[in-house]
Parts: sequence; C-alpha cells; structure tokens
Amino acid sequence: MTESKIQGIEISASEFENTGSRVKSLRDIHALLQELSEQDTSRLLSGLLSCGVLLRASDLHIEPEESEVVLRLRLDGILHEAGRLSPAVYAPLLSRIKLKAGIKLNIENKPQDGRITFSAGDREIEIRVSTLPATHGEALVLRFLDPSSLSSLKDLGLRPDLFELFSKEISRPHGMVIVTGPTGSGKTTTLYAFLQEVRKPELKIITIEDPVEYRLEGVSQTQVHPEKGYDFASGLRSIVRQDPDVILVGEIRDGETAGIALQAALTGHLVFSTLHTNDAAGAAPRLESLGASPSNIAAAVNIIIAQRLVRKVCQACVKLESDPGKERKILDALKQLPAALQRDIPKSLRVPIAQGCQDCNFTGYKGRTGIYEAIPISASVEKAIRASAPASELETGAVSQGMVRMYQDGLLKVVVHITTLEEVERVVEAP
Repeated sequence: MTESKIQGIEISASEFENTGSRVKSLRDIHALLQELSEQDTSRLLSGLLSCGVLLRASDLHIEPEESEVVLRLRLDGILHEAGRLSPAVYAPLLSRIKLKAGIKLNIENKPQDGRITFSAGDREIEIRVSTLPATHGEALVLRFLDPSSLSSLKDLGLRPDLFELFSKEISRPHGMVIVTGPTGSGKTTTLYAFLQEVRKPELKIITIEDPVEYRLEGVSQTQVHPEKGYDFASGLRSIVRQDPDVILVGEIRDGETAGIALQAALTGHLVFSTLHTNDAAGAAPRLESLGASPSNIAAAVNIIIAQRLVRKVCQACVKLESDPGKERKILDALKQLPAALQRDIPKSLRVPIAQGCQDCNFTGYKGRTGIYEAIPISASVEKAIRASAPASELETGAVSQGMVRMYQDGLLKVVVHITTLEEVERVVEAP
C-alpha cells in the first residue's frame, strides 16, 4: 500500500452552514445528492464530506455495484445507506478523491491508503482514505477523524467506582494498563482519554500507533511503517531509549512487542496498550500465548480493562414502558452485584424502548457510550497469573472480588435509561 502527499479541501463556513440547514438526517442526503450529482465533482465531494461531518459519521463507504454505486454512512457504529450514484458520476469522483488523498490514479489493482484534510470554516478534520479493488471497480472507505470528538475520562460513561479506579491506576508511576476488546470497541478512544488525563509538562509521553489518529498537544506521536522496517517492536525499542515517562503502544500483536512492553513497565515506565481479547480475563493467557513470561505479566500489569460501545437511546423520542419479562431478566442478572451498587437499583423498572425521530436519523439511538469490566491485579489475581490459570478461573476470581461484568455494566445503563436491553445484548453476551 502507498501513501503520499496530501492536499486539503476547504469550504467556507457559510457553505458548510448552508449544507447543515438542509441536512438534518439521513433522509435529507438523497435529495442533496441528486442536486450535487448534476454539478461539478468538487462540489459533490465537498457536499459528501460536509454531510458526513454534520451527521457525525465515523466512516463513509462508497461501494460500486453492477449498475449503481452505493453510499453508506456509519453512524454510531451501524451502517446506513445514504444514497446512490451512477458509475458515470462516480468515475470522476473517485479520481478526485484519489488526487486529493495523495493516492496514485493509475493504480487500480491493489489497495492504497491516503488522507485528506477537510476544512470547513474554523473546523479541521482529517479524513483517512482507503481504496480496495472490487468486482465492479474500486471501493472507497473514508474515515472521519474529528478532534472535537475526542473524549476525556469524564466522557467515557464510567460508573463512579470505575472512574475512581481508572484514575488511580493511570496515576501510578509505572506498570501496564491494558485495554481489550474487538476492533471498533473504542479502545483507542479510551487510551487517548488516559493520555489527556495524565499529560503534564513534567512528563515525557511518547506513542507508537498504527496509524496516529488524533494529534495530542504535548505528546510525541510516532506511526509504524512496516515496509520501512519500523514496526511496533523496533519502534518500542527506540522509544525506550528516549527516556519517556509514559508510553502508549497502539496494539500488542506479537511476542517481541509484548516482551518489550512488559519490560518497559517493569523498569519504571507507565505503559498503556491494547490487546484483542473478548474479555478482561483473556488478556493474561493471550500475552502468555504470545510468548510472554507469566511472572513478567503478573509483575508488570496493573489493571486489565475490557470494553464495548453501545448506542445511547435518543432522549428526544425514547419511550419508557413496563415489561415484566425484561424487568425480571435485568434484575436477576444484577443480583450478584456488590452491595454498594445494589442500593441504587430500584425494585421495579421502566425499560427504555427505541422509537426514532429526525433528531436521531430515525434510528432511535444517538451517540455511543462504553460498557466496561476491569480486573485490578490484586495479590490473588497475580498468584493465578503466575500459575498460568485459564481465563475462566481468572474471571471467577475477579467476580468474587467485586468485578462487574460488561453485561451487567450495560444493564446498569438500561436501568438509568441510557441505552436499551436490545442494544446491550447486541454487543455482549449474557454470562
């Protein structure tokens, strides 16, 4: 894959606001697309990017089919069709996007990566562009990286006890904080929130990422380039020689990276990183499967966090109803919670039901929040890790010490009408 010089796309604040006055939901894009398709390609591209930003989309997918080109926007993690273009309109649009993203126009048979800076008035958004050869032509994915969407620790949707726990663990002078979950579960957002919380002039903070998604003031950020021999392992070795206090490793993918990251945590550095596991208890066995020593894992890791993202029910159109079946299911699942959390659960519930209105693009949901589980490495957990205990045993031990599972954390958000039972069960299985 290749990435070369980028170019910016600028539109005036008045043009952006004019698009905003016309596009209030997905349904409004269809009519605008018809109009823009009849104008020049630059206007079409600016209009598409404006729509994506205005609707707070994370991605725009442009997918050629046999007779049409489908446009889909990912809103709150779910793809929605936004319109269709003719192949005749798409051809110059594709060339325009590739040109602006610094992608080679004459290469159509292999994937390419690039990026565009989109400026609308005083807003500047970076857009990652990915091309992929497909059956009916090149498919595009444009990912919107809006600095204004960066979350602080207070914005993550943490329960008060988790907020206190996370704040304590990321304030330690050394050790490793691991955030786990599948792709798209918000791990990077959580790590960036941690960095924003700990950064101060007296600390040297360095990151190695793939790619660098948001620029953080006061943080030295580097990006891997495997084709040039700069991967996570080699980059991490170089970073340690730069005398950092805090290191962010975008992802632990191999044994070499795992070993260096654990050694850094053991030698006086605070290390934040991510790992692909389904739950918090699976992190230690995963590191061990990569070749890390159980004794190093137990000594280096301070806390393991697992997370998912759930959509928040739209407060403009949400309906609350009594449903004995759902109420019983929720209350039964929450019976095992620690006493401090049990006190806040009402004896009877009204569960939120997603409806749909213009304010939420007729989906019933608007915005997302996290659901979490966390295992602080206590003496008993450390002992189990040293003994190479399986994930099931680690989870049982963590629950006995008061860990709230992700599913239960999600149900607590249903109880206070932040999300719905259906949404929680969409992203995480009941234990």
